[in-house]
Amino acid sequence: MKRWSYIAQCNRGYFGYIYLEDGTFIKGCGFGAKAIRSGEVVFTTSMNGYVESLTDPSYRGQILIITHPLVGNYGVPDPIIENGILKNFESEHIQVEGLIVAEETEPFKWNSKRSLHKWLEDEGVPGVSNVDTRMLVKKIRSNGVMMGVISSGYELEDPRKYLEKRYDEIDFIKYTSPKQPIYHSNQGDTIVVIDCGIKHGILHNLYVRGFNIVRVPCYYTADQIMKFFPKGIVISNGPGNPNLLKEQVNTISQLIEYKIPILGICLGHQLLTISLGGRVKKMKFGHRAINKPVISLEDNKCYITTHNHGYGILDKKDLPADTKPWFYNPDDNVIEGFAHEKLPIITTQFHPEARPGPWDVTWVFDKFKLMVMKYERSL
Repeated sequence: MKRWSYIAQCNRGYFGYIYLEDGTFIKGCGFGAKAIRSGEVVFTTSMNGYVESLTDPSYRGQILIITHPLVGNYGVPDPIIENGILKNFESEHIQVEGLIVAEETEPFKWNSKRSLHKWLEDEGVPGVSNVDTRMLVKKIRSNGVMMGVISSGYELEDPRKYLEKRYDEIDFIKYTSPKQPIYHSNQGDTIVVIDCGIKHGILHNLYVRGFNIVRVPCYYTADQIMKFFPKGIVISNGPGNPNLLKEQVNTISQLIEYKIPILGICLGHQLLTISLGGRVKKMKFGHRAINKPVISLEDNKCYITTHNHGYGILDKKDLPADTKPWFYNPDDNVIEGFAHEKLPIITTQFHPEARPGPWDVTWVFDKFKLMVMKYERSL
């Protein structure tokens, strides 16, 4: 194994270790929980928003590298909940398998209630600091994402025994989808959210636009969903390989026949692509950040957006029939959203809700609301 180590002692009193499936072995400093976890190793270039990133259900099954050199500066606040929706977290718990940073710091902010170290410790999630994250990211960009093992406080005798299954082979939405419907009562039209692991920022943006929201487990059938008499349907973000989700694709195919307005976000965009006959493929290292550009083909404007995906429509030829590209990424030409030419269906691969920012594309929710209002008038 290729080994990197330059740490003499660690502030928390215990070492941490990272192993990549290509044989790379790195020694750093452990923090957070003393534990060993495995997962797909990915990176984000976000400079802030680590609270939102770590609670994003789309990171389930992944070990996250944050490239910003200092992480933890503003600590972790207490959760704020309104109408059953978290305002400052994306879910109730940390979702990543482990966290890798260059330097983990103590917090200094008025609303901080815990340090990053204490939060990870409370949630049972291991972290490793004092690591050359630049080297790790260059390796992933060159070779693609790979499986890895993270250990905080424990020696790694034979890390390969923790790599029994690959990320692409696991159905993660069974861990992130609710078991029963969840209601966020409001005065407006009822919409159903097919919840594969929704970020609460999406729920907030739907709620403030007046929608009466019913979140249903992603294993609900079309008949079960239609019993709520929705005026619109949102298919949420979530973790894992969309090509495994045959049951959800079948349900969405049936819902499309009702000609109800549908908005697909991230994983929802991918599932709609497959349901309509398009193709979704694994990306080399994905898009994960809050500073990714997309260009709208409607107005030819560039918007800065939040991303967290490792699969996508990588070529126009993979688009479903009767759809047209809505957004694309100017860096690699990945399709970042499409609109159906005959049905009220729109999708975004990026996150228009954007916590902790940017807010360039929150108008996507306004567009969806207009589609719902038009559908209601047609009934």
